[in-house]
Amino acid sequence: MAEELSFGTAIGTSDATRISLLGQDLAADLMGKVGFGELAFWLVTQRRPSPGETRVFETVLVALADHGFTPTAIAARLTYLSAPESIQGALAAGLLGGGSRFLGVTEDCGRFLAATLRDVSPATDAEFDELARVALVEARAAKRFVPGLGHPVHKVEDPRTPVLIGIAREEGLEGPHLRLFQAIGRVHPEILGRTLPLNGAGVAGAALADLGLPVDLLRGFALLARAAGLLGHLAEEQRSPIGMDVYTTVDRHAKYVPPTQD
Repeated sequence: MAEELSFGTAIGTSDATRISLLGQDLAADLMGKVGFGELAFWLVTQRRPSPGETRVFETVLVALADHGFTPTAIAARLTYLSAPESIQGALAAGLLGGGSRFLGVTEDCGRFLAATLRDVSPATDAEFDELARVALVEARAAKRFVPGLGHPVHKVEDPRTPVLIGIAREEGLEGPHLRLFQAIGRVHPEILGRTLPLNGAGVAGAALADLGLPVDLLRGFALLARAAGLLGHLAEEQRSPIGMDVYTTVDRHAKYVPPTQD
């Protein structure tokens, strides 16, 4: 007899009478009892987070939900202007803009910190500072951007950064990634010759890495958070549209410039 075909999953299954999610009965065990942030963490890690982990994780989601008229928000609004029948297209357009300059810094910073911490276990602030110096010198020599440093709007301090660090500290979850990130904030002026703020996307990546979340998925959590912000922008676009004004302002000020000749 042929072996019955099956595809294993630890996420979810369903039949005519029951939906199973993470080995729990969705209707009886999860609905009304588990918050969305807690569930998102659980889905990825396959373990239920502690209350402290949930608090830090949801603080990250709140921190990354929106930052005004960023390119991602504008892309979503203009896509909605062009195709109002496709809310999914507008939302997707905004999410597709999550890259190395907006949102993607969360993952880039987590990767940078994790790579720097590989094979070393600093314990004191002095050891973290020295590790940060080495990483910054190497990045500068290679002409690589240091993710998490600087912000186009917050030139002195990103208001999200101290709050997230403080909450992680309160919950006993200020781990090596956050400590190294803060060390970068302390020592980078002597290496780079200028002082830059530690930005919210970077501190979010450090906090997520300290929660043990896979660095290869950190951008996904940033997108999860920003999806809520984009949905808010699209709801506002329905109530008080600005997409047409943005489009006509750019279009009416377009000027033909001949291509330069090499």
